[in-house]
Amino acid sequence: MKIAVVGGGPAGLRAAEVAAEAGATVTVYEKQPSVGRKFLVAGHGGLNLTHAEPFDRFVRRYLGSYPDGLWHSLLSDFDNHALRDWARGLGVETFAASTGRVYPTALKAAPLLRRWVERLRRLGVTLAPRHEWESLAPCPGGGWQLHFSNRPEPVHADAVILALGGASRPETGSDGRWTTRLPGIPVTPFVPSNCGWEIDWPPALLEAAEGKPLKNIVATAGNHSIASELMITRYGLEGGAIYALGAILRTQGEPALTIDLKPSFTIERLLSKMQALPRGASLLEMARQRWKLSEAAFALLAHFGNTVDLPSLAASVKAIRLRLLRPRPIEEAISSAGGIPWSELTDALMLKRLPGVFVAGEMIDWDAPTGGYLLQGCFATGTRAGRSAAEWASRLSFPG
Repeated sequence: MKIAVVGGGPAGLRAAEVAAEAGATVTVYEKQPSVGRKFLVAGHGGLNLTHAEPFDRFVRRYLGSYPDGLWHSLLSDFDNHALRDWARGLGVETFAASTGRVYPTALKAAPLLRRWVERLRRLGVTLAPRHEWESLAPCPGGGWQLHFSNRPEPVHADAVILALGGASRPETGSDGRWTTRLPGIPVTPFVPSNCGWEIDWPPALLEAAEGKPLKNIVATAGNHSIASELMITRYGLEGGAIYALGAILRTQGEPALTIDLKPSFTIERLLSKMQALPRGASLLEMARQRWKLSEAAFALLAHFGNTVDLPSLAASVKAIRLRLLRPRPIEEAISSAGGIPWSELTDALMLKRLPGVFVAGEMIDWDAPTGGYLLQGCFATGTRAGRSAAEWASRLSFPG
């Protein structure tokens, strides 16, 4: 039974691994000169493989319109414990940071990828780089023909796994152009996710705070709040808080973020720290000192706070409201939302309109925050697609 995997990112490589372990003859076709480009990009931050939080909370991190229980089922096939065991099986130990994020002990992606590729080769998986997929068509006798731009003859496979990614970080190969190569398959347009947002900052604020962090803050969008960090940039805001709230912000006609600069302090406590001010003292300057405001926090308070009187200033510290313009371009985003709707897929992750063609990873319309959930989602969907494709190809090769 022959299986073609198109796309050599984490989801595609995991699908290839699972299918090969099931006895299939697997070839991974990748348009880049080597596989795992996006995996290596994730390694720039230490390679956040997964998260150590309990399963019931983990499952709720996945966003989008999907059938009830779907992510529970997918993650049950290959959860955060299984992913850590998988890495250990490659000789790579992991640890959970104080945040719950799980990393390789060496904080590097390259050694893990190298050992993974070695395992794939031992399993008999063929890696075919510099193969850009163009189209596929059903074979009269069953299976599929795949056409590649640099290959004159089509490739035949009993089953196909497409793992071509979303539309973020196109330099790694996931440019989203596959959407025009699956005629008849509806695709939800891609949008940037886990990305910065633009703000029209006053020049004076940038002069004082560009590149400065906002630590230990609580950010709120709509009815959703997150305790995390932000960074003031020349174009707006970056950081975990705004990444986590991006899905909410995208639904707002006039996106806005409210920041509590001192979440561990009540207004009453802030006011108590401002008693007995020196005669003629600047209210803002005393607030900086007594409330221990960082440079970035003080800049926000100075430009967006209500400085009419002390109660108003204290209330502002607890609720700095910022109007956002737009998310940063999708090319800069860590991930993308959009893709093939779940309604187009079976539980086996097979395209209902193309029997024998399976999909995995960010090709599917799902979203998740940073923190290990993105890679875990790719590994889980890759596991399901690889297993399903092997079962399909087995039935095709040995009918009855």
